Amino acid sequence: MIVDERITSFIHSMSRDETGVIGEIERQALEDEVPIIRRETKEWMKTMLLIKRPEKVLEVGTAVGFSAIYMSQFLPEEGHITTIEKWEPRIEQANANFKKAGVEDKITLLEGDAALILGELTEQYDLIFMDAAKGQYIHFLPDVIRLLKPDGVLISDNVLQDGEVLDSRYVVDRRKRTIHSRMREYLYTLKHHEQLETSILPLGDGIALSVRCERKRP
Repeated sequence: MIVDERITSFIHSMSRDETGVIGEIERQALEDEVPIIRRETKEWMKTMLLIKRPEKVLEVGTAVGFSAIYMSQFLPEEGHITTIEKWEPRIEQANANFKKAGVEDKITLLEGDAALILGELTEQYDLIFMDAAKGQYIHFLPDVIRLLKPDGVLISDNVLQDGEVLDSRYVVDRRKRTIHSRMREYLYTLKHHEQLETSILPLGDGIALSVRCERKRP
């Protein structure tokens, strides 16, 4: 928890619970301990989608499809989401959830390793949502920037890792040190990349909001 629990609970108390099919999918994911976007992150993303009104969205990391289904509600009529997932059980569940939610025509699931698929994509996107293996973000970034339209928005989730990213690598569990160092490198790159303007927000498990800017820094 990177934000005071009382504040998070207060924010949650102001939000409405999801109902219908999407509510069922969210509850099942939480029951099965599938990592999905946190409640406060979800609410913030809804606002961002309504501001940006993206027609083409790319999601890196589908899981069971909850975030793609959720985002699809707030796209313009012609909006479409392309999402990438490599784990077969999650692919099967996501496709079933897309069908259950009746959004197969708004979401395309690409099956396979994002590192390979991103390199093959050529279409540019208005918004890219990064929510895959955290240690791979830095490796995905060159292709992600290439695929992001000028003035496009990149949203990276879970970048503060429950606050662990702040810690010295020497106090981080050895098994997590690679992810820890890669996430620090990713955040530094986002903040210093000449094509991006980035804000890092202590929301949920940490959000990085980046905009691709073609103008040169002063």
